[in-house]
Amino acid sequence: MKRVKDAKHISEIIDSITQEFQTSFDFVDKKLHIDGKNARLLYIKTVVNGTDLQEYVIKPFFELPTDQHFSSYLSSLPQQQEWEGKEQILDHLTRGSIVVVVQGNLLLLDVKSVNTDSVLPVNLEPTIHGPELALSEDIATNINLIRQRYHRPSLTVEMLQVGEKSNQSLAIFYDQSAVNKPVLETIKKKLDSLHTPLIQTTAELQRLLNDKKRSLLPISMLSERTDRIIYNIAGGKVVLVLDGNPISLMAPAVFADFMSATEDNYRPFWVTMFNKCLRYLGLIICLILPALYVAITSYNPEVFRFELALSVSGSRIGVPYPSFVEVLFMLIVMELLIEASIRLPKVIAGTATTVGGLILGTAATEAALTSTIMIIIVSAMAISTFVIPINEMGFAVRIIKYGVLLFATIGGLLGLALFLLGFMMYLSNMDSFGEPYFKLYLQRKTAEVKGDEI
Repeated sequence: MKRVKDAKHISEIIDSITQEFQTSFDFVDKKLHIDGKNARLLYIKTVVNGTDLQEYVIKPFFELPTDQHFSSYLSSLPQQQEWEGKEQILDHLTRGSIVVVVQGNLLLLDVKSVNTDSVLPVNLEPTIHGPELALSEDIATNINLIRQRYHRPSLTVEMLQVGEKSNQSLAIFYDQSAVNKPVLETIKKKLDSLHTPLIQTTAELQRLLNDKKRSLLPISMLSERTDRIIYNIAGGKVVLVLDGNPISLMAPAVFADFMSATEDNYRPFWVTMFNKCLRYLGLIICLILPALYVAITSYNPEVFRFELALSVSGSRIGVPYPSFVEVLFMLIVMELLIEASIRLPKVIAGTATTVGGLILGTAATEAALTSTIMIIIVSAMAISTFVIPINEMGFAVRIIKYGVLLFATIGGLLGLALFLLGFMMYLSNMDSFGEPYFKLYLQRKTAEVKGDEI
């Protein structure tokens, strides 16, 4: 509470507030009066919890004997908020606070109505084992969920506001005893340097925090799972949670993080290693299989066994254009099917894309627009894309494979080798908020070491 002794100053603040919201239908300026007691309430009714307002403010006003008792009562409420000036009061009013003027005091109380505090089910990162509930769209609920899973006094939560017009609340989570201090300072500096009017999602925040705007590969990771958040905090990472969005942002993120699923922490060692090998195999298939097909069929058929080379050549009888056109055509069709499955309503998305893929594949082979082997290659490539557990890396790989295809079309196996060599050099020079991109983050081992402390 900030006590304002100057009645003129109080009047100026109240007049400024009423003038600011005079055209809003939901702004309320209510005066309370009984037996010589007076109070004035200002609030926006659509963002205020009417039950709490009645229970904590209006009812006590009529029950307490004097203004002094009422003022002391309000000052003792946990909903009371500190304020420094008019702009801060206006900001809190839009979030669901009320202004109470009584006995020369201007008090600010938080009685906001929250309709987004329900915990949502896991949607993007389903697992067989592990929690089935993710985050909420309410930042206070998310802070509660994380603190309930990480019982350490070193867990620090800092609050910022991002977006010059939206003023969205942003929570920064990190373990004071484990966090990399230079990384934390780098992230804070980048957040302070943001001058964007609106930031509505953590995905948008992720894009803004990436210095290399045209880099395809992500340097931070999005997640909705509370268990993944806890493992990353224990591993020394910084987690950002934006109000109104059920997805968290974790940084720094290195290449190995995007190939790890949360469920790896719950399975035996050899099962986890087998699954990781499958993911890396899927990554290789997705990246190079279409380009390898073009390179071998167009430039280096001697790589195949004689029988296999004849089989591939026989399957392409009647196809009227080179292999790279065939591959490009099928890849674009597959991308259209994937995009359609994302945009269509869930009720029909699976059926429509499955039937569409079958019809297109059958019709294309019967019309000699593509070979049967090409259908197998594209199907294997599409399946391999979805083996990558983090969507940001999966989307990046879907685009990078066209670069691999271009080099293979120009130079065959030599062009493919040159692209992969250059790509590995590029990854080796990348960093994520100062951390090498190829650094191996052993989150599981870090968490196990700290397991007795969590």
